[in-house]
Amino acid sequence: MRHLGGVQPRPIAWRSFLTTAGAWAIQGFGMFSVIEKSTGAWIGRIGPLRPEGWPGTEVGWGLVPSAWGKGYAVEAATASINWAFDELGWDDVIHTIAPDNTASQAVARRLGSTNRGPGRLPPPYEDHAIDIWGQTRDQWRARRG
Repeated sequence: MRHLGGVQPRPIAWRSFLTTAGAWAIQGFGMFSVIEKSTGAWIGRIGPLRPEGWPGTEVGWGLVPSAWGKGYAVEAATASINWAFDELGWDDVIHTIAPDNTASQAVARRLGSTNRGPGRLPPPYEDHAIDIWGQTRDQWRARRG
């Protein structure tokens, strides 16, 4: 949670959960829950998001530490990017990543995204340093062959 604002108190965490559900109801898309097949455990969320004021159409990810390094982020983000381009009709996908979040930068690189430089999030996150990583639909499709 260090790169997502830190561990949140229960009321704020619930607001986040409800915001995710609301995105599906209002925008018709949102992040997907990731369930580990072998254990049935919820291990995080990955998928499309575009909150008001966001710097672009994002496919983001956040997994519990025990799920890191197993390829889940790349696998689920790949499926999410395909869905965003094919079903949502997006032309571009970004990932907002903190400059010191080397693990997420590695995921972005494995997805074929490049660092487009510093970006800015809307309030109340405007003071969080981020870089915008991303690629266009044409770049994605060319790379996937």
